[in-house]
Amino acid sequence: MRGFVNAADAVAATAKKLEKVRILSEYFRSVPLADAARTAIFLTGKPFAGRDESVLGVGGSSLAKLVVEASGDPAADLRAAYRKHGDLGNVAGDILSTRAGEKKRGVSLAEVAKAFEELPELRTQTQKSDRLRKLFDEASAGEVKYIIKIITGDLRIGLKQSLVEESIAAAFERPADAVRRANMMIGDIGETLKMAARDELGSARLRLFHPIGFMLATAVETPEEIFGGGETKTMQVEEKYDGIRAQVHKSVAGVKMFSRTLDAITEFPELERPVSALPGELILDGEILAWHDARPLPFTELQKRLGRKQMDLWLQQDIPVKFLAFDLLYQDGELLLDSPLTERRKRLERIFSGVGLASPETAIGIAPIALCDSAGSIEKAFRETLAAGHEGVVVKSPESLYTPGRRGGAWFKLKEAYATLDVVVTAVEYGHGRRHSVLSDYTFAIRDGERLLNIGKAYSGLTDAEILEYTAIFAGLTIEDQGFRRSVEPKIVIEVAFNNIQKSARHGSGFALRFPRILRFRPDKSVAEIDTLARVQELYGKQTTLPRNAGQAGGRGSKG
Repeated sequence: MRGFVNAADAVAATAKKLEKVRILSEYFRSVPLADAARTAIFLTGKPFAGRDESVLGVGGSSLAKLVVEASGDPAADLRAAYRKHGDLGNVAGDILSTRAGEKKRGVSLAEVAKAFEELPELRTQTQKSDRLRKLFDEASAGEVKYIIKIITGDLRIGLKQSLVEESIAAAFERPADAVRRANMMIGDIGETLKMAARDELGSARLRLFHPIGFMLATAVETPEEIFGGGETKTMQVEEKYDGIRAQVHKSVAGVKMFSRTLDAITEFPELERPVSALPGELILDGEILAWHDARPLPFTELQKRLGRKQMDLWLQQDIPVKFLAFDLLYQDGELLLDSPLTERRKRLERIFSGVGLASPETAIGIAPIALCDSAGSIEKAFRETLAAGHEGVVVKSPESLYTPGRRGGAWFKLKEAYATLDVVVTAVEYGHGRRHSVLSDYTFAIRDGERLLNIGKAYSGLTDAEILEYTAIFAGLTIEDQGFRRSVEPKIVIEVAFNNIQKSARHGSGFALRFPRILRFRPDKSVAEIDTLARVQELYGKQTTLPRNAGQAGGRGSKG
C-alpha cells in the first residue's frame, strides 16, 4: 500500500496529464500483476470493480469518529482541518501524521482489499467500525488517508477513469481505445489491466447486466446554436422527458434496469414482464416516466415511487409508469455503439413493431421522433413538446455513433426552466475539491409574512470570480460559524431557476425546488421583495393540474 500512496501523492502533485500517465504506468509495471489490478480499481475511487454491486455501508460520521479515535486525542476537533482540506481523507492524513508512534508497519493492498470484501457482510455499524479500526491501527497516516478516500468514493487527486485507462495502455504498450473498450464491456478495470498485460484485450466480450456509460447531450440555449456554422442539415428531434434515464438489459436470464449513475433500478417491477416479451437479447437506452391517461405526469409524482425498499401495489396503480426507448446499444451478441443512429433506430423500430403501440397505455414503447432541417423547425418542435408536458427536446445527428459517458457535437438538449424565484441566502457552505476554500453552496429562503422559510440549496451558475467576491461578503454577514457551514444575515438576494417544485419535509417551506441553479445576484432587490410561500404554492398547483410549461403564472418564464 505504501507504493500506492506514493504514486497517488505524485499524481496529485502534478497538473500535467502526461506526467500523471507516466507515474501510473511506471507504477503498474513495478508491482506484481495482482497488486496492479487492485490499484487500478482503487484509482477509480471505488473499493470494487464497476460491475460489482457490493456496498460498504460505512458513513462519514463513523469514519470521522474513527479518525478522532486513531489520533489518540478524544478532544480533537476536525472542523478546522476540514475547512482547510475539504476532504475527510486529507483531514485524516494531516491529523494522523502527528500521532504518537506514527511509524507503522503499514498494510498491503491485499489486506485493504480483504477488508473491503468483508465490510458488506458485516451487519452493524459497530462491526464495520471494529473492522476498520483494526485496519487503521496497522496503517500509516498516508494509507488511512487513501483508504478513507476510496470508501467515500473520491480520491480528489486530479484523476479520472479515462486517465487510468490511458496509464494501463502506456504501461503495457496497448492501444488506449482497446483498453477503454474492454473496460466498458467487462466492467472491471482490474481485469482489464490483466488482459492488457497478457495482450488479450481483443477477447473482451460484452457482459449483459453490466451497465455501459450513457451518451450525454450538450446543453444549448437556442436552436441556432445547433446550426452554428449556418449549414443546412437534417437532425433527429426527440421529446426530452422529465423522468429517469434508464438502461435496460434483457436476455432469457431476465431483465435488469440501470440509472444514469449506473446503479440498479428496482422500483418498477411491472416493467419487467413487457420488456421480457421483446425478442432477443437487448440493451435499450430510454426513460422511465410516470404516465397516466396517455400523458406524462410531473417528476414529483414519479419521485413518490423512488427509494422504496418494499413495493406498494396501490402506489403502482396510483402512479403507473412507462418506459420509452430511444436507442439500441446491443442486440443478440452484436454491440451497436459504432453503428450510426439511423441504423440503430431502424433496428429499434423492428423490435417494437409487435408490441402493440396503438395503445397509449402500453407499459413500454418507442420514443417518437421528428426530422428537422432548420432552427425554426426545431423551435416549433420545442414549443409543441413543452405544450405536451415534456422538458424540451433532444436533437441528434442521424450519423452519430454512441459514445458512452461523453458529450460532443452530435447530441444537443434544449429546455427551459419552469419558472424563477427571487430568494434570500440564509446559509452558506464551503465547497468541495477546488472550491473547498470558498463559500460556494447557498441555502436560500422565501417569505411567509415576516418569516423566512428555506426552500432549497444551489451551487451552480456562478463564476469563480463571483464566488470569491461573495465569500468575503458572506464572511462579514456571518451570524454563526459552524465550521463547514455558516448561518448568515439574510441580506443577499439571488434569482434561481428550477425545473419544478416538489413537496419536502426537509425545508421549512414544505417545498423543494428541483434542479435549482443560480441565475444572478439581485442587489437591486431587498428581502421585502423576494417571492412568497403563496407564490410557490401557486406554481406548485399549476404544475400538478396543467401540462408542464403550459400557462405559467404571470407570464414568468425562464428569463424572469
